[in-house]
This record gives sequence, C-alpha cells and structure tokens, in this order.
Amino acid sequence: MKIAMIGQKGIPARSGGIERHVEELSAELAARGHEVLVFCRSWYVWPVRDHRGVRCIKTRSIPTKHLDAITATFTSIIAATREKVDIFHFHGVGPALLSWLPKLLNPRAKVIVTFHCIDRHHKKWNWFARLMLYTGERFAISAPDATIAVSKTLETYIRLSYGRDGKYIPNGTQVPGEDSDPALLKPFGLESGKYFMMCSRLVRHKGAHVLIEAFKELKRSNTKLTKDFKLAIVGGSAFTDDYVRELHELAKGDPSIVFTGNQTGKTLHALFAGAYAAVHPSESEGLPIAVLEAMSYGKCVLSSDIPENMELTENHGLTFETNNVNDLVKKLVQLLEEPDSVETIGRKARIHVAKNYDWKDIAETTEYLYELVQLEPVLSIQTN
Repeated sequence: MKIAMIGQKGIPARSGGIERHVEELSAELAARGHEVLVFCRSWYVWPVRDHRGVRCIKTRSIPTKHLDAITATFTSIIAATREKVDIFHFHGVGPALLSWLPKLLNPRAKVIVTFHCIDRHHKKWNWFARLMLYTGERFAISAPDATIAVSKTLETYIRLSYGRDGKYIPNGTQVPGEDSDPALLKPFGLESGKYFMMCSRLVRHKGAHVLIEAFKELKRSNTKLTKDFKLAIVGGSAFTDDYVRELHELAKGDPSIVFTGNQTGKTLHALFAGAYAAVHPSESEGLPIAVLEAMSYGKCVLSSDIPENMELTENHGLTFETNNVNDLVKKLVQLLEEPDSVETIGRKARIHVAKNYDWKDIAETTEYLYELVQLEPVLSIQTN
C-alpha cells in the first residue's frame, strides 16, 4: 500500500507526541513493505528525503499559531493526491477539518483519522480556534472510513459524544536496549539519579508551571531531603513563547531548575536514563508518549490524575490531584523518601509497556485496519 501521513509537523521528530507517533508508526509500516510518505512542514524539518525507509516530503504552510496546521494539511492533501496514494492517514482533529477533501480528489482512496487528543480543551486556543477544533472533531468521526482512538478514554469519549465506534490503537514506545552516556548530562549541570524530569512541549495545559511551583516549595520545606536534587524541564515552545518566558521568570534565581530545550537522540536518551523519576502534570492528554517513554526506561512516573494519564499510571506509577501544588509536593516527598519503591514501580512499568505498547504490534494492527477498510465494499457486496 501507498500511505500518506498528514497533519504532523514532520519527521525526524524534534518534539511532540504526534511527531514521535508518526515517525515510529511510519518506520514500522515501511519495514512491513509499505510505501510511506510523511508530509513535513518546511519550517520544521532539515533536508531529509528518506528517513528510516520513509519518504519525507516537504510542504508549505503559513507558520503562525492558527494557520500553520490547516495550511500544511491542505498542501499535503494536494501533494498526496498527485502521488496517487491508497491511504490518507490524518493525525489530529485540527487536520481532520479537511479529511473530507481526499474523497473528492481521489474517490478510490481510503481515509483514516487518528484522534490523538481533545485539542479544544487546550488553553492556548481562543474561542474561534476552539470552534474549529470542535468542528474538526465532528469531521474526524464522520468523514473518514475509520477513526482511531489512541486511548480507551478517547474511545469512550467518541462513543458517548458522537454515537460512533472508534478503533482503539494506542500510542507506543520502544524499550531502549543500549546504555546511555552520562557525560551528555554535564552541559546541563545534571547528575544521574539526582533529578526529576518532565519531558513535554512547553504549553500551559502540560502544567510545567504547576511542577515548578511544587518543586520550589519542595526545596523550601525539605532542605535536607532535596540537597543537590534538581528538576529538568525538557522541551521547548510550540508557538507559546510568552508562556516559556513566564516559566523562566517563575524559575528565576533557582539554579536547581534546569531548562534543556528540545532534545533528541543520544542526549534525550541520556536525560531519560539518568532521571530519578519522571513527572507529568498535564491537564489534557490523548495517551502521553512521554509517559510511555519514561516507563520504557524503567522510571517511576508521577502523573496528574486525568483519565488519560491514569490508563498508564494508576496501576504502574503514582498520581496526584491535577493542578494541586500541595498534593504534588506531598507525592514528590514520597518519591524521595521511598527509593526502593520507586525502583520497583519503574521496573514493573517497563515490563508493562514492553508487553502492551510495542510499536511493532501497533503497526500490525494499523495495517490490518488499512486492509479492512479497503475490503469493505467487497465485504458489503458479499453480505448483500
């Protein structure tokens, strides 16, 4: 099959759960013999034409907060139509606003939408953007031949809100097999086993401000317990420069709070491997790849108690009340006071994600869905 991935910023992934999802899924599908085309926004990618067996095609967009995704989606659809693809696979409800268009341009092709998150809940959007994202949700459910939900929570949301069945295919991860280089931590002033880590785009709904406030209180009220301990915030802006400045101002004067910016490859590997534990304080998610990745490294994850996080951490991690700084401080103290428990939880978490969230299995299930939607007319005729 010839498959077009549309809606992501691009690959190789520099940041963002959708970008990591698309990179790993595309590479696995290519390894299974499919021709996979990933459409990449020209401002996001460096000159790469073939990445892990996947064709990377640059498309133009208007790189502003509100127009980037939709304009990139439109140019990607036009380019994919010219390529005569068999499958248009949209990622996200924003790009799904145009998921009806391939049916007009290439009626024989099939359309899939992956519902990654309820984006209209994110605080960075104004009322008009939220209206468009809500409309995108409706198209994500009604326009394609199949809709994928990356979490059981989203699968339930689709059924209860729209009366349709989403196909549950989760995000995934890979358990790392090679050792990391601790020397890569030195530029950030970090020491292995001596820091909490948050890995995320720096957007308000991810809750970095909550974590910074809690960590500052933790250091103030537990001086001996937190001696030489640091907080690493790994990630960068996503058209949210004002919020990033707010975070730096909040952490001003505290050298134990380290901003690493976006990281990839061996440096990101070293940051995950060296963390004592991971913290994920978000208000809204689909199924967080950052949590899956931390668990794959054998890290105990402390997450907010939203349902999408708790799918992963309720039985294989720890949780705190969303946006409750005091409760977060209490759980951070617990992590520091119980290192044996932290190690045990992390070890079991690693086994859990290896068994249930492997990209090879996810690609196989996605491939089966592609085949199924292509056979639907034949199956319908046979049934009748």
